[in-house]
Amino acid sequence: MSCRVAQIHKVSSHPEVYEPCDDSFALVDALLADRTNLLEHKPTLCLELGCGSGYVITSLALMLGEVPGVHYIATDINHDAVRVTRETLQAHNVHADVIATDLASGLDTRLAGLVDVIVVNPPYVPTPEDEVGRDGITSAWAGGVDGRTVIDRILPVVDKLLSGRGWLYMVTLTTNNPLQICRQMKARGYASRIVVQRSTEEESLHIIKFWQDSGDQTCKRETTTPKKTAGGKVMDSVLSQMHRLPFWKKDEGND
Repeated sequence: MSCRVAQIHKVSSHPEVYEPCDDSFALVDALLADRTNLLEHKPTLCLELGCGSGYVITSLALMLGEVPGVHYIATDINHDAVRVTRETLQAHNVHADVIATDLASGLDTRLAGLVDVIVVNPPYVPTPEDEVGRDGITSAWAGGVDGRTVIDRILPVVDKLLSGRGWLYMVTLTTNNPLQICRQMKARGYASRIVVQRSTEEESLHIIKFWQDSGDQTCKRETTTPKKTAGGKVMDSVLSQMHRLPFWKKDEGND
């Protein structure tokens, strides 16, 4: 069966929501390149931080469609992005819980150590610090000094959320100093490798995969990691609790 990804003409849009672009396509291509490993990995819970249009989380759900019992969560600080992602998912007949929040705020304690796959296309463009976290579409790209302000906030969050067998796929720009990012994650116990490297007229992108490993590997090759995941009852409990979170109810009311 041929692998499916989200179809651009079915991806919803809004003037204040980042549309799929070269970085989005590179991230999905990296997931496609690693799809065989993802299928064998059989993740229980997948999370996208900063879902934007929903192109990436929808593509991931389509890629893993043959894996039973996978739960998908997507977050974005932009309420318009939350609405657009829901529309994109619905247009492709796949489901994810989409939540308006800053990264994983309000979820990190409940999901700590439970997430098997995290995907993130962070705001990585170097900008003045006062542009970081602004309302609307600016929040999708404004990365502060060297494009690292939001990335440096993301790293400890994903470290808390990932399960013992968890994988992180993250978009970086050359200006972000990907090697330094790999070294920071290595200090937290993660090995890494570049899955896709792509240059455009405007930027040079690296899609890096991270996983927990005790060996000495920095942005090189991948090894097998031991399995450690939550049981079905724990996962069901976590997901049922999320629907009672205050920000969840507030966002539902805004739609």
